[in-house]
Amino acid sequence: MSNMRTVRVTGRGQMKIKPDMTRLTIKLEGQYEDYGETLHHSALDTDQMKDILSAFGFERTDLKTLYFVVDTEYESYKENDVYKRRFVGYKFKHTMKVEFENDNERLGKVLFALANCPLESEFKISYTVKDLQAAKNELLSKAVADAKEKADVLASAAGVTLKDIQSIDYSWGEIDFEVSPVSRAIIDEEDCPMILSNVEGYDLDIEPDDINASDTVTVIWKIV
Repeated sequence: MSNMRTVRVTGRGQMKIKPDMTRLTIKLEGQYEDYGETLHHSALDTDQMKDILSAFGFERTDLKTLYFVVDTEYESYKENDVYKRRFVGYKFKHTMKVEFENDNERLGKVLFALANCPLESEFKISYTVKDLQAAKNELLSKAVADAKEKADVLASAAGVTLKDIQSIDYSWGEIDFEVSPVSRAIIDEEDCPMILSNVEGYDLDIEPDDINASDTVTVIWKIV
């Protein structure tokens, strides 16, 4: 086995994918003196966000939590020419996402409702693909095909013949099938009524660019 001759080739799969899903990532924050009060307001804000989205055909379970934390907050102050820190309360950070098939009209209405509600929120619009597994599989197939094509060229140039595959090495790393054409924005509208009937909306004309994705696989062939 140690005398076996092999050729090791890394193939790269590359493809452009037209995104068909809109992803709205929303971050809520709030600071309060008491820990329990902080959790209470976090739950209220999240529930209100679900109320907003449910007016546009979303199920309440469609809003998925990506990140949640409650941290202690301190502020610096100067006393007798010495800087000190004092506790000022607790701050929650709740990041969530909701996804839906590309629809600028629906997106415009959702953003309009967010801009006209009392919640202070930060959001990001991005685009992805609905069938992630199919996209990953196609990318992997292209990588293997590229490795085989390169191996054939090398074998022909070296005057050898490819035989059985000895191993296939794939990292199984996470591939980012996401594109973000819209920068992050902050919604902070106070005392604005939330409109849930006869909804108006922003007239959006967003055409997301294709998602450029790539992945690699390393294949070892026996050669004779």
